[in-house]
Amino acid sequence: MSDCIEVVAIVEGKTEQTFIESLLKPYLARKMIFMRATQVTKPGQKGGDVRFERVKRDLGLHLKQRRDTYVTTLVDYYGTKEWPGLELVPSGATPSEIARVVNEATKKEVVASFPEQRADRRFIPYMAIHEFEALLFSSSAILATRLGKKESHVKAVLTACGEPEAINNHPETAPSKRLDAWSKNGKFSKTTTGMAIAREIGIDRMREKCPLFNGWIESFEAMIGEQA
Repeated sequence: MSDCIEVVAIVEGKTEQTFIESLLKPYLARKMIFMRATQVTKPGQKGGDVRFERVKRDLGLHLKQRRDTYVTTLVDYYGTKEWPGLELVPSGATPSEIARVVNEATKKEVVASFPEQRADRRFIPYMAIHEFEALLFSSSAILATRLGKKESHVKAVLTACGEPEAINNHPETAPSKRLDAWSKNGKFSKTTTGMAIAREIGIDRMREKCPLFNGWIESFEAMIGEQA
């Protein structure tokens, strides 16, 4: 039995890697969960539409390296075109329904591909519904202040959609597009402004407002004391 665990997170791009390394990693370390992020996107390639075959290749490499580590993913559903379970998602599905269908299909595929690496216990799939920017809607006050907007603008989005993880899955109304429109130069900086806002909001508030993100972290917390 172990009172700590190590997790390798295979992420979509530089923004997700920065978020984990600068914010989530120190937060989890206090809970004896030691996470590091590795980027699957090839150098020079923008995020979005990450292909599962490339991710599966990296999953296999990390599952085979050490048998006492856990492996997870951080890829967003928005814009993904090739991934297990996409064809099974019903029209009009809620964020939780999308995540359940896709994560179950992903787990099934990885377990079948790497049975000797105990992927059934060591692999935790996480398909975020939207890109990193959705988490920034966890505090309408902080987001509005940082962007110099009225808080009512942010609240209106949350009222219409229900929660940050349910913000529209559409090219014009996705979280990143909304933040671009609210930015003075028409382009929101994820790695500078975005990380500063995320740091001010804090992981705890994100967990409170984003149930899928919270469930992902809870899956690691539940493993403390278990044997990988």
